[in-house]
Amino acid sequence: QVQLVESGGGLVQAGGSLRLSCVASGRTSSSVAMAWFRQAPGKEREFVAGISRSATSTRYANSVKGRCTISRDDAKNTVYLQMNNLKPEDTAVYYCAVSTQRFYAGMLPEDYDYWGQGTQVTVSS
Repeated sequence: QVQLVESGGGLVQAGGSLRLSCVASGRTSSSVAMAWFRQAPGKEREFVAGISRSATSTRYANSVKGRCTISRDDAKNTVYLQMNNLKPEDTAVYYCAVSTQRFYAGMLPEDYDYWGQGTQVTVSS
């Protein structure tokens, strides 16, 4: 089992920045690929960014490419999402996810085995 706890969400004006963190506990040695997803009200959960084990590879949704950076610190069992130039359409609950099977980050929710409880990001115009 892997437990994930996100933090760093909040209310920010358009153009602002936030840094989300996700700390893993439990069987963290089994954590391979990690990712951030988001879900806005009335919409499906969508991929935001993913990072492979050892941070050798990252991938981003087109909607956030150039504005977001995913990173991980395995010594701290933590994955981060730096979000810059935030837009109102970035408003959503952001979830951290871990795969115990995949080396490279997948873009589908079913690619991941464990999920955090989510942290709310609200961007005002």
